[in-house]
Amino acid sequence: MQKLFLPLAVVAVLLCPMPFPASAQAQNSLPSTSAGLMTLPAALAQALANNPDIAAARREVQASEGALRQAGVMPNPELSVLMEDARQDSRSTTIQINQPLELGGKRGARISVGERSRSAALNELAIKSAEIRAAVTTQFFAVLIAQERQRLATVSLELAQRASHAAGRQVSLGKIPPLEATRAGTAESGVRVELAQANSDLLIARQSLATAMGSKLAAELQLQAEFHTLPALPDLQKLTQALARSPLMQRAQLEVDKRLAISALEKSRQVPDLTLSIGNKREQQTGRNQAIVGISIPLNLFDRNQGNLQEALSRADKARDELTATENRLHGEVLQAHQRLSLARDEAEMLKKDMLPGAQQAYELAIKGFEYGKFNFMDVLDAQRSLLQARAKYLRSLSEAQRAAADIEAYIGDSEFSLFTAISTF
Repeated sequence: MQKLFLPLAVVAVLLCPMPFPASAQAQNSLPSTSAGLMTLPAALAQALANNPDIAAARREVQASEGALRQAGVMPNPELSVLMEDARQDSRSTTIQINQPLELGGKRGARISVGERSRSAALNELAIKSAEIRAAVTTQFFAVLIAQERQRLATVSLELAQRASHAAGRQVSLGKIPPLEATRAGTAESGVRVELAQANSDLLIARQSLATAMGSKLAAELQLQAEFHTLPALPDLQKLTQALARSPLMQRAQLEVDKRLAISALEKSRQVPDLTLSIGNKREQQTGRNQAIVGISIPLNLFDRNQGNLQEALSRADKARDELTATENRLHGEVLQAHQRLSLARDEAEMLKKDMLPGAQQAYELAIKGFEYGKFNFMDVLDAQRSLLQARAKYLRSLSEAQRAAADIEAYIGDSEFSLFTAISTF
């Protein structure tokens, strides 16, 4: 097979190394907007302020406060007017006020249920905030990595186009067989497919970030951050301790407390309430006014609220079982996310220290060998493809580490608990 020889100036132009940029803004930056650059803290603040799910959770807190206020209100008195006989001379008129008196601690039990409901609503707001923070963090870095993938695909397409053009020119001069040009054209088509996929992934990532932030301006999102961000690996014991205080764990515990409070409320309803009546009766025929004082109490002969109490007690037992199941599930999921993060960190560090330098060195050696006629042009393209694949694996490892860290932060639900720390750039 004939060797393909090109001038060194052409080789330098076609086969320049492609290092990672110092930041995501160094390449493929979005058009400048009046809003300026978006940092991760700014994106999180905008999401917490504008996300409709957060707004809905705040409305639920307000509704629970209204229910708690209503739970402490005493029952209203009742005004009763009774007229006997239609004839005025013999008519008697009775006016009385009936005041229900709650017994058995019903009002306190209602307040207790309302307080538990309010605590549950506040906890749901914390859970939703943690989910939004995790989603925004994940999508923020997904956009940065998608931008870098698009940049690498664009550079690869430029090189493939130049390689196809150079190979075609050499075929026309009879210096290389047509097979080399065919291989170069096939490589260019494959890179075009990769670029189209990268463009689609970037658009989807931007839209997902905009949705998480509660914004519709996906195309105007211009991010400012390093895409080589490797999250820290937390201590497993500290992580387990933080999980015990997490909103997800508190949700199950609050459900138990609420069901116990409902059971106490249903038990208090087994005690009948008194109704105190005070009034006056006017006899038109005798001209006398008679004071009326009375007490009424229902007889719990049939309905003793026994069914509602049984239901409440059974649901309290169910909530305890669900608390145990939640503890087991969350511990298992956090351990899995911790393992995913550890594996992704190790893979990213290994790729950065070993595979990427090796692929870079092989690429440079292929260029030198091509310059001295020891390799053909397709050998250089193969070395370049291996380097791009290594960098793609590195980006996937970064992405997986960031997703695992975001999952852990969502489980913990503490805004002060952050695993994202910057490492040295490639």
